[in-house]
Amino acid sequence: MSTWPDTRILDLLRIELPIVQAPMAGAQLSDLAIAVAQAGGLGSLPCAAIAPEQVRREVAAFRQATTRPLNVNFFCHQPPAIDAQRDARWKEALLPYYREFGLMPDPAVAAATRAPFDETLCALVEELRPEVVSFHFGLPPAPLLERVKASGARVLSSATTVEEAVWLERCGCDAIIAQGCEAGGHRGMFLGEDISRQPGTMALVPQIVDAVKVPVIASGGIGDARGIAAAFVLGAAAVQLGTAYLFCPEATIADVHRAALRRARDDGTALTNLYSGRPARGIVNRLMRELGPMSAAAPAFPLAGSALTPLRAKAEAAGSGDFQSLWAGQAAALGREMSATELTRRLAEETLAKLAGA
Repeated sequence: MSTWPDTRILDLLRIELPIVQAPMAGAQLSDLAIAVAQAGGLGSLPCAAIAPEQVRREVAAFRQATTRPLNVNFFCHQPPAIDAQRDARWKEALLPYYREFGLMPDPAVAAATRAPFDETLCALVEELRPEVVSFHFGLPPAPLLERVKASGARVLSSATTVEEAVWLERCGCDAIIAQGCEAGGHRGMFLGEDISRQPGTMALVPQIVDAVKVPVIASGGIGDARGIAAAFVLGAAAVQLGTAYLFCPEATIADVHRAALRRARDDGTALTNLYSGRPARGIVNRLMRELGPMSAAAPAFPLAGSALTPLRAKAEAAGSGDFQSLWAGQAAALGREMSATELTRRLAEETLAKLAGA
């Protein structure tokens, strides 16, 4: 397939199809990345929530299965200061649910479950030498970023505004992921915190395309060939899809999450900070309806989730997703259940047909 209107991402990342599988922490490991890569897209491995030894194992599994390029993804958030009073307020808000399930609240202060990119992870990149390294919530400090680029990796990061895109280009990004507010999961925002002002994909992509020289990857609310074709018309050189891949058997989501995706509606998601402390889009469930979806009591990212763990376990055992993050974008209802390899190929074929006017 060589008739894409813009081949800059294909050339830059050495992939066959301009489709990037979004790295989704907690929802996938190497199996999904392998399946997408084997179809010609860019497979991605989320590394922010797994230990370095597991990163090594997953990268090794990918390398054993395919010689295609791999994207490894990290977070660039600032580690929060422990706030015992805020932690106590959060546990107090959750106390009725603990009582409902017959649980005793854990007196321990919440611990971080996601590590920001640091010296240790940079050394891991230098050791494993992935072809692509992507970041969420900005970029790491300049000395670390220089080492990543010196390893030979292409660097991507997410922008939720034109200002963030210009900053990323100035700091050395090779391509920019334009993340509209429709996208599932965490906002990549890092120069501001006001989610009410985040543009949608249709408005964001062409403005970023006009503001930067590097290629732009459209993300958010893209679930089928119509959305991919529209992204190219808006000036994008590729797309990044996450929610669409959650329907694939290679995704590692819980059964209750998969069931919620099958029932997804266009108006069924909301941005919430309840599950991590940072705004992320997911399917509305009981906790979001009763406490939020945004709550000032939730501890700072990534501390909020610790106190929810026992509630999630109890609810999930009973077949309920009421206390877990059911991440999904606004186009979840367009999802199709098939292998990630088949989905990637079919999306490419259908998009080319759309672009050709078929």
